[in-house]
Amino acid sequence: MSPIPRRSVLRSTPLRLALGLVALFATTSLVSLAGSYWLTRTAILSALEADLGTAVAGLAATPDAEALAATIAAQVQATDPDRQLLSFVDAQGASVGNAASPGTWLGLRTLTMDETVTGHDGTFLALARPLHGGRLMVALGGEQLGDLREVFLNVLLLSLLPTIGLGLAGGLVLARREGRRVEAIAATLDRLAEGDLAARVPAPVGRPSRAADDLALIAARIDRMAGAQEASVAALRQVSADIAHDLRTPVSRIRLLLGDLLARLPEAGEEARIAGRAVEEADRAAAIFGALLQIAQVEAGTLRERFAPVDLQALAATVADIYGPVAEDGGHDLRLRLDPAPITVRGEKGLLQQAVANLVDNALRHTPPGSRIVLSVEVSQGRAEVAVADDGPGVPTAERDAVLRRFTRLERSRTTEGHGLGLSLVAAVAALHEAELTLEDNDPGLRVRLIFPAG
Repeated sequence: MSPIPRRSVLRSTPLRLALGLVALFATTSLVSLAGSYWLTRTAILSALEADLGTAVAGLAATPDAEALAATIAAQVQATDPDRQLLSFVDAQGASVGNAASPGTWLGLRTLTMDETVTGHDGTFLALARPLHGGRLMVALGGEQLGDLREVFLNVLLLSLLPTIGLGLAGGLVLARREGRRVEAIAATLDRLAEGDLAARVPAPVGRPSRAADDLALIAARIDRMAGAQEASVAALRQVSADIAHDLRTPVSRIRLLLGDLLARLPEAGEEARIAGRAVEEADRAAAIFGALLQIAQVEAGTLRERFAPVDLQALAATVADIYGPVAEDGGHDLRLRLDPAPITVRGEKGLLQQAVANLVDNALRHTPPGSRIVLSVEVSQGRAEVAVADDGPGVPTAERDAVLRRFTRLERSRTTEGHGLGLSLVAAVAALHEAELTLEDNDPGLRVRLIFPAG
């Protein structure tokens, strides 16, 4: 079973969530700031328009053009041109005021000093209308609009942007921390799915093991589920071992009695033939119970105390010597391929030899005469590897996990000898040695690899 691609999927989920929240906050803040700016600017413009209307109405109360020109000339003397501009052009083209007003436009308009006179800075809101045969323009300084823009820019640069930056940094830190927790949960689920029922979700660093949050609750439930499953499987294994242990002795006694009976019967009689078959079945039952007990012993992990350096090449050569005559009698071509450099791993020699022998025996049983079987030992990517490959019918991809379970036999293998425990023992030995057991297509045939940890 392939593990979940955590780095590309799981770790990015909290990061995307954090970025999404920061983006939502930034967008909401910018929209709120823009709305406040627009409302405030609209209020200032409305106030300026009202002041312009009042100023124009006051000037429009003059009786004629001469009085208007005199009034404007008097106001210009007491008016700051940065705050108010006045201009009147009479019917003859004569102008009076503190600003030139080119053009014949009428109505309300926003002006800059580049459009009026040189020497003044700022933006003005101007109102022009015809009066006494001429054209009157009154403009009020828009420094309030400039101040407003400066205030909002300061808010944006000194408050909102740093807040967004801090929020983004905090979100990235939180996302990284929570991403590690999600990844730890995913790794635990991967180990549980691969059969490691002792896997548990590690407690977060720097916090209580069961802090009250959603991920901690999920982790607690996963650990509780794994604990219950581990206890259930352990109970089943213990029952299986107990049954095998309790039945092995009576089966052995039955075998002895049948053997004694067979020795007393005439060799050519039908009774002797039936007794012989009974002896064979008793041997088969005893072998099954023995295999179950051996698997239980391997799975218990107590044999790790007997680990020592094991020469894989010498071990493979021994297995090839043992099975060479068997392969020759069955019409198989058994070959041995060894890496020229010494290859040593830590393990229990007897179990490793039994596992390799089971793989070779399995290949001999389930391939037709004339098949080639290759037992190889090599180093691949810094890891020791033992492989048994054949060019027989192979195992369908969908059934490769199933054949590692106890008593599982493919339909086409029902007529061959065996009890469906050989590969189960190999899987148990691989787990004890923390080795990776893979079943692959040999194109044609099956290739089984035992890949040991590096170092």
